[in-house]
Amino acid sequence: MTTATLTRSAAGFDRPQSSVGVFGPLSDIWAMTRRNLVHISREPMQLSDVTLQPLLFTVLFVYIFGGAIPIPGGGSYVNFLLAGILALNLVTSTMGTAVGLSTDLHEGMIDRFRTLPMWRSAVLVGRSMADLLTSLLCALIVAVTGLVIGWRPGANYISIVGGFALVLFFAYSVSWVSACVGMNSKSPESAASFGFIVLFPMTFVSNAMVPTQHMPGWLQAIANWNPVSAVVAGSRVLWGNPNPSGTIHAWPMQHPVEAALIWSVGILALAAPLAAHYFKRRTTE
Repeated sequence: MTTATLTRSAAGFDRPQSSVGVFGPLSDIWAMTRRNLVHISREPMQLSDVTLQPLLFTVLFVYIFGGAIPIPGGGSYVNFLLAGILALNLVTSTMGTAVGLSTDLHEGMIDRFRTLPMWRSAVLVGRSMADLLTSLLCALIVAVTGLVIGWRPGANYISIVGGFALVLFFAYSVSWVSACVGMNSKSPESAASFGFIVLFPMTFVSNAMVPTQHMPGWLQAIANWNPVSAVVAGSRVLWGNPNPSGTIHAWPMQHPVEAALIWSVGILALAAPLAAHYFKRRTTE
């Protein structure tokens, strides 16, 4: 049980704070994670981007574009596509983090949390953990849909799990970038624009849906160094699926798993402290 203590704030009144130690912050994080999951359960349509969208995207891309997109070196388009569909859905769904935090901020929920005896950053961490759990649901739906329409990995179970974990880790790191956006947006609507301005172009200008060999030279260079391309190529390598990017001499395409991990760790190391800074600034104004 968390023990509250009173401290004198700059405004001249006492404010409760959570007790020190490990279990206090962990309890606060779980409370915030549970709060977000309960909120989602009351509005199930919030899960459409990790349930209906991956199902529709997988079927549409396979049966509409599959016959028109050649794979350099041969191979099934379904096997080529699945890692890209997974990355597309997980990365774009992270804009929900920005929208959720912005909504809480502008509806006064953050101000209510400030009056509670809790670790302040639990609001951010709890939100990220809830989004990670929904991302796991998305990955499961993509995997099941892929298996139904013919996706077949050519690797052992550990490597297959590693491919999913690679994309999930990258999406988790991007969710902290979305948290920074949510803390600085003027409204939930402006926070939602982050997905359409940044996340969708980032996933489409990559090797997620089509091989980059067919792109113009300048665009191919951008796509090959796009972190999404490294993540998708890394998953294809781990799954034993067709990976035409392996013939490209750019370093991320020659070492996609390592490049994906470097991108993910770098983004997380930069965005998480920055989000905490923005959160502290917005909640002490």
